[in-house]
Amino acid sequence: MATTLKPVNAVVVGFGWAGAILAKELTEAGLQVVALERGPYQDTYPDGAYPNTLDELTYNSRGKLFQDLSKSTVTIRHGIDDTALPYRQLSAFLPGNGVGGAGLHWSGVHFRIMPEELRLRSHYEERYGKGFIPEGMTIQDYGVSYEELEPHFDFAEKVFGTSGTAYKVKGQVVGDGNPFAPDRSDGFPLPALKDVHSAHLFRKAAEEVGMHPYAMPAANASGPWTNPYGVQMGPCNFCGFCSGYACYMYSKASPNLNILPALKQSELFELRVNSNVLRVNLDSDGKRATGVTYVDAQGREIVQPADLVIVSAFQFHNVHLMLLSGIGKPYDPRTGEGVVGKNFAYQNMATIKAFFDRDVHTNPFIGTGGGGVAVDDFNADNFDHGPLGFVGGSPFWVNQAGSKPIRGLSLPPGSPTWGSGWKQAARDAYTHTLSMDAHGSNMSYRDNYLDLDPTYKDAYGQPLLRMTFDWKENEYKMTRYVTEQMRKIAGAMNPKAIAVHVKNFGDRFDTRAYQTTHLLGGAIMGSDPKTSAVNRYLQSWDVHNVFVIGASAFPQGTGYNPTGLVAALAYWSAKAIREQYLKNPGPLVQA
Repeated sequence: MATTLKPVNAVVVGFGWAGAILAKELTEAGLQVVALERGPYQDTYPDGAYPNTLDELTYNSRGKLFQDLSKSTVTIRHGIDDTALPYRQLSAFLPGNGVGGAGLHWSGVHFRIMPEELRLRSHYEERYGKGFIPEGMTIQDYGVSYEELEPHFDFAEKVFGTSGTAYKVKGQVVGDGNPFAPDRSDGFPLPALKDVHSAHLFRKAAEEVGMHPYAMPAANASGPWTNPYGVQMGPCNFCGFCSGYACYMYSKASPNLNILPALKQSELFELRVNSNVLRVNLDSDGKRATGVTYVDAQGREIVQPADLVIVSAFQFHNVHLMLLSGIGKPYDPRTGEGVVGKNFAYQNMATIKAFFDRDVHTNPFIGTGGGGVAVDDFNADNFDHGPLGFVGGSPFWVNQAGSKPIRGLSLPPGSPTWGSGWKQAARDAYTHTLSMDAHGSNMSYRDNYLDLDPTYKDAYGQPLLRMTFDWKENEYKMTRYVTEQMRKIAGAMNPKAIAVHVKNFGDRFDTRAYQTTHLLGGAIMGSDPKTSAVNRYLQSWDVHNVFVIGASAFPQGTGYNPTGLVAALAYWSAKAIREQYLKNPGPLVQA
C-alpha cells in the first residue's frame, strides 16, 4: 500500500536543466518545491574529481552518467507494421541518469534558434507555397516568437556563463559573430573560446570559399564568471573531457554547478534522489493533477500530493509519463488524431574527415565541448530552398571536443584494418586529422511517433515507450546537399585525403551508431489543442496544473543543439506560472 506524504506546492519530476530552472524559479516565487530524480545524487565533486573523471572506459564506454537500460529503456522499430525490440545497449543516443541528467554529461554547445524556425510551417508556406511541404511531413509552428523568448535566451546565457562573439546587439553590428544570427539584447557573458588549430584551418578555408565562419557559442567558460545566482565558474583548460563527463574544472555549465548550489540555500527546496515517478495522479474527472506516485530507493510506493506538477525529465520520459498518466489523447498515426507521442524527431548528421601530412598538427586530443568554429550559410532558411526540393538545413562546424584513446582514432580511406599496417596508419594519422560535421535538422512526419509498447515492460511492470522512427526522402536530400557544400571547405584546406560519412538514399535508422542525444517532440507545443499536447506556455491543454518542460515540446528538429532553446522555454514557462498561473490557477490559453 502506498504511503501518502504531506502536500507541497509543487513537485518537479526530473532534475536536469529544465527541472533545475523550474525549481529555482518556483522557490523564488515562495513555493515549497520537491524535486524527484530517478537516478542517484551526483555532482562536480566527487563525481567529476580529477583525475578519476578522465576515464573513457568508465564514462563513455560503460556509461557511468547514462541511463541504466536494465531498469527502463525504449523499444524501437522502423515502421508502424514492424515489431519493436528493446534498446539494450547505449549507442545511438545517451540519456542521462541522476542529478543533472543529460545536462551533466552534455558538451556545452549553447545555441539560440533562428526566428523563422519557431514558425516553420508558416514561414515555408509563405516563401515557397503550401505545396512545397511534402505529404506526410507534419511540421508546425511553436506558437511563440523569438522576440518573446529573447530575454530568456539572454538570461539563460548569463546563468550558463556562455562564451561567444555577438554579431548584432540592439540593432547595431558589434562584432564578427554569426551574421545570420537574430538580434540580441546584450552580448555574451564571456568572450569566445580560443580556436584550436583545426578550427583555425576551418575558419580560413570557409572564408576562402565565400562562407561566413564564426565562433560557436559555448557554455564552457573562457574565463572566470559569477552567474546571476552567485555561482562561480572557472576557465576551461581544453582538457578534452566534456561530452560524457562531469567537468573537474567547474568550467562547463551544468544544473549541478550553475543552479543547484543556489537552490540548496533555500529552505523551500527538497531534492529526493532514486525516486522513480510512475505516474501523475489525477482527480476523478481527470482534469486536475493531485500529485505523483513514485517508488523510492527502498522500493516503497510513495504518493506526493502537490498543487502543481512540473514534468521536466528527458524528452521521451516526459512523453512516457504523460501516456502512463492518461494526460492528453495518445497519437494515432493511421488516423492522424491525438497529440501525445506525435512529431517525434531527431538529428541528421554527416561528417567529413580530412587527413594531412605530418607537417600539419591538429592535436585532436585538445578540445572543449562547445568550442569551435561554425558557418550558418546552409542552416535553417539562410539559402534558397526553392530549386532544391527539401525542407531544413544544417550548420557546419569543427567542434573539436577531444579525441579519446578508445574511440578517438580515424584513419584515411584505404588504410589496413589490422596488423602492422594499421598501426603505422594510426601513427601517421592521429595528430594530423581534422573532423567537421554537418549537424542537420530532422523534420517531423506522420509515422515517426511514440506510444506505449504492447509487449515489453520496465522493472516496475509498466509498458515501455515504443519509438517508431526512420529517415525520410527529405532528410536524404538535405544531408547530401549540405555535405557537398561542406566538402568545399574541406577541399580548400588541401588535405592529402578526405573521407565523407553521409547517409545514402535508403539507409535505415541504425541504433548501433551514435548520432546525437537530441531527441525531440512527442509532447509538442502549439496554438491548437487538436494538434499539440501543450500550449504556448508548455501547460497541458487537458490538465491545467501540469506543465511539461523540455525538448519534448519541439514540433520538429533544428540544425542547432536543443539545450539553449530548452532553457529559454523553461524560463518562459516559469515566468507565465509566476506572473499569471499562481495568481489565477487555470488554463493560460483558452482552447
